Amino acid sequence: MAADTVSTEAFEAHRSVLTGVAYRMLGRYADAEDVVQEAWLRWSAADRADIREPRAYLVRITTRLAIDRLRLARTRREAYVGPWLPEPVVTDFGPTVPDTADRAVLADSVSLAVLVVLESLSPLERAVFVLREAFGFPFTEIATTLERSEAAVRQLAGRARRHVEERRPRYDVDPAERRDLTERFLAAAGGGDLEKLLALLAPDARLVGDSGGKALAPPRVLEGADKVGRFLSAISAGLALYDFTLTEINGAVAVLALDGGKPDSVLQLEIRDGRVQCVNIIRNPDKLGGVVAGRPAV
Repeated sequence: MAADTVSTEAFEAHRSVLTGVAYRMLGRYADAEDVVQEAWLRWSAADRADIREPRAYLVRITTRLAIDRLRLARTRREAYVGPWLPEPVVTDFGPTVPDTADRAVLADSVSLAVLVVLESLSPLERAVFVLREAFGFPFTEIATTLERSEAAVRQLAGRARRHVEERRPRYDVDPAERRDLTERFLAAAGGGDLEKLLALLAPDARLVGDSGGKALAPPRVLEGADKVGRFLSAISAGLALYDFTLTEINGAVAVLALDGGKPDSVLQLEIRDGRVQCVNIIRNPDKLGGVVAGRPAV
């Protein structure tokens, strides 16, 4: 077998892990793809005799590239128009992750709510959290990846974990219950039924609309059930123009709105105690590529 074929097969064997690391680091699938492509270029140019463990080497390169890109992204993020949400991706883990506990960890680590919290970590804290909590890498390997001592990495991990635990919403919702509530919410919103919407919304419900200034959406976060309900009721007539489908996005059921067969927006609910705590709507067209069928899960 030719050396370049062996090199390609070795890389492809780890592509899903690399994409998963990069996406959780950056919150954008397009950026993750760019990072993985750059990792491939470095891999293809590397001296294979110096690489004992391809997976460790590739994760190390991908993580470092993601850290560099994350630092640049922070500057761009400051100029972002309106609220920011991660780029949604389809997450059908299928038979590749058969263990229920492992599926739960992967789904949780890629949830919109957790990715939003990860935005508040430093690039190094985020790298440690992703590698340790989502993928279970040992501290020794993370230390080598980040060129830090193991003690320093453990400190970063502790800070990151405490920060995430303090800020992440703790909503343990049965998938069947989530799907049922999502369907009822969609029906109420589509019918412009304010009374039903208010019955489904928690009193302190929020609506976060991410358009990047490139589509219609509230320019700021809406706070309170009344404001959220009235906004959804007001736009109900326009919802008839779309086709809706339920699919698993970022580890939980979500509504994908299609306009002429093309993704127009993604709506996902955060649920607590049987009521909608937050309505996340992503309409920025630059962020909808990750919900195209056929893309790998992260």
